[in-house]
Amino acid sequence: MSSVSRFLTSRWGPIFTGLVAGVLAPVLVKLGNPGNMGISVSCFSRDIAGALGLSGNPEGQYIRPEIIGFVLGALIAALIFREFKPRTGSAPLMRFLLGVFAAFGMLVFIGCPWRAYLRLAGGDWNAIFGILGLVAGIGIGIVFLRRGFSLGRSHPAPKALGWVLPIIMVTLLVLLLARPQFGTDADGNPTGPIFFSTTGPASHYAPIIISLVVALVIGFLAQRSRFCTIAAVRNMLWLRDSHLLNGLLAFIGAAFITNLALGQFHPGFVDQPLAQTNEWWNFGGMVMAGLALTLAGGCPARQLFLSGEGDADAAMFVIGMIVGGGFAQNYSIASCLCPTDNAMGAFGPAGVITGLVICIIVGLVMREKEA
Repeated sequence: MSSVSRFLTSRWGPIFTGLVAGVLAPVLVKLGNPGNMGISVSCFSRDIAGALGLSGNPEGQYIRPEIIGFVLGALIAALIFREFKPRTGSAPLMRFLLGVFAAFGMLVFIGCPWRAYLRLAGGDWNAIFGILGLVAGIGIGIVFLRRGFSLGRSHPAPKALGWVLPIIMVTLLVLLLARPQFGTDADGNPTGPIFFSTTGPASHYAPIIISLVVALVIGFLAQRSRFCTIAAVRNMLWLRDSHLLNGLLAFIGAAFITNLALGQFHPGFVDQPLAQTNEWWNFGGMVMAGLALTLAGGCPARQLFLSGEGDADAAMFVIGMIVGGGFAQNYSIASCLCPTDNAMGAFGPAGVITGLVICIIVGLVMREKEA
């Protein structure tokens, strides 16, 4: 195991992780996940919110095993390599808020940073505007970091706290497999407590065991290699450090080649799966998301991996993202889930502008206290 650890923590670790994730994500699409959505933490968090009854969209309800596997895979790696170190105290409530608004921006665009790059690798040119917005948002975040932005330092916490989110994920897995129902209403519709879509993108999914194993593998690798799509760009722009960027480029390249091999590369702006074509709000949504994610310290997937290490503050971000996914659906902030050329949510622009203003305020007021 020591040789595995040395390899994954070397400069080759992020590259290997990116290659593995870049191959496996399109394979999940081939096996049933929605188009260009082999892995999308924001969209999958929205589906979990729907499955738990936090949103009323009947086309966005499914407990995605990929989210569960990311946390549990990172947990396994952290336990094996003695990096399970429960901690908290780094502005958990603020991280929850950043998770909510990051979800707003990503669901206007329809995808997290991982899905933005997967959409590009699948030929969806609308992703270009989202990626440009993401880079711009990260750049704004760097300005705040240079000015002393900080959410404060975390400190060791009781081990029980670090187990909370992994236990929640295990509970979700049990609910996914058991699919409990309390009954039906007068029209014959299930009354919960767990809901599953029969139409729309959430009704499309790869086999549970395959999705779970893929996510466990990626979670394990990413925990060791520190793979993060936000840190990759941030470190390159700020520190001129390409260590993580090489992994991101490997991810995009592997996904592109795999899509070509599987016949899933369809270039163009229109008729793309689960992609709205308003370039201005694709850009704006990801500016806000990029800023929120930079202030929070990592991409949505990285927050899941940190949660597996026992980071309760990252877990608060994850919970905020799930709650934000429910709000985005209920309040017409998320772009609608149509087969192609999805329409903007009626209040998508308002959600983006509100979130951007709040994130800028957070960036201005949260500073490291001087000793």
